[in-house]
Amino acid sequence: MPSRAHKALLGAGVALCVALGLWLGRGERETASAAPTPTPTSGPQFFGQVAAGGGPAVPSERAERRRQLLENVQLTDHTYCSYREGSKYPMESRPAAQNPDQMQPNQTVAEMNPMRVEGGGTNTNVFLQTSQSRVYLAAGENVAFSLRAVSSQGETVPLVITRAVAQGMTYGGSRPTPQVALPFADDGGGADPVAGDNAFAGVLAPNQTGLAGFHGTIRTEVHYTAGGRNGFVLFDVIYTPVLPASWTGQVREGLENGSLNFYLGLDVRQPGRYVITGRVDDARGKPFAIATFNDVLGVGARDVKLTVFGKLLTDESPALPLRLRDVDGYLLRENVDPDRLLVPRLEGRVFTSRTQNLKGVSDAEWESEERQRYLAEYAKDRDAAREQLAAFDPAEPLPPSACVPAR
Repeated sequence: MPSRAHKALLGAGVALCVALGLWLGRGERETASAAPTPTPTSGPQFFGQVAAGGGPAVPSERAERRRQLLENVQLTDHTYCSYREGSKYPMESRPAAQNPDQMQPNQTVAEMNPMRVEGGGTNTNVFLQTSQSRVYLAAGENVAFSLRAVSSQGETVPLVITRAVAQGMTYGGSRPTPQVALPFADDGGGADPVAGDNAFAGVLAPNQTGLAGFHGTIRTEVHYTAGGRNGFVLFDVIYTPVLPASWTGQVREGLENGSLNFYLGLDVRQPGRYVITGRVDDARGKPFAIATFNDVLGVGARDVKLTVFGKLLTDESPALPLRLRDVDGYLLRENVDPDRLLVPRLEGRVFTSRTQNLKGVSDAEWESEERQRYLAEYAKDRDAAREQLAAFDPAEPLPPSACVPAR
């Protein structure tokens, strides 16, 4: 059938023809009626296309229905295959490629932004290069800050630190914390690697100041002059004043149930749910996997198990032995702020596995009640979509599955 647009076009054309006929002269009706009748064409012509049967060509309703059924088959198959592929390893043992942002937890945070001017606004002629060595800070740890001013062309701009203080952030009726003066220097000592390069550095060690007992965000505010104007910059860290647990230094490995497990000794002082994360490299130093522990621990000596799943090993075939490094974690605290108490981090290499081959490692996919339930539901949707397409067009073969043959 003609579309609404075609109908409107036809109506306008008919009205125009009628109006022209009336305007050209009523006296010519008899002459016009005596003219020979032209031979009709096979159908009206629209935009250069001739539609047989007296109307414009429209998509076949049957073809449109088949397209919809085929799209549903492809969608349900994609859902099933994507979930199966994404869940073949457990959440506590994932490839490094899926978590690149978590593989270097101790990397310095560096930024460059236009100079923030005291009183509001920015100075886009001067940029401030800043860095801080970490964001989360456990009791006994410290953090280094640095800043340097450059022009929009990248040239060094002389900078003078006029004031730098650290203070705990409090809200509501909480009492304000003490302000701690923080020295910054460009003398090549401490956190400053090179003297006289106009890059200033300072170190905050809360446990050695009046902020030793503060739990939460500590803000360091640095005021300076650069390019003839006064500016400021803020550094924030989240500090834990009390350690809920500490590492014993004991680490062992075990090849169990087809997977490689690392066991780290932890002396737990406060019970609760602990989230511990370790990074695993292969023998060449290439990031391979991220392993996570997430479970409730009671008080006393406990083992934290970090698993490298068997199928992940067989799929990726890393160069052995594996190296566990950069382990960090916290005790989760629900419905409070801050929501965690930090465990001291283990920086650098923690343990090198003795496993030299994949003997005893399983290539089976991860299984759980939840995974089987989801796979069954997604397979049911996929099967129903395929059955509908087969019933509608039994002469055409069904498209193959993107992952495994449809059940």
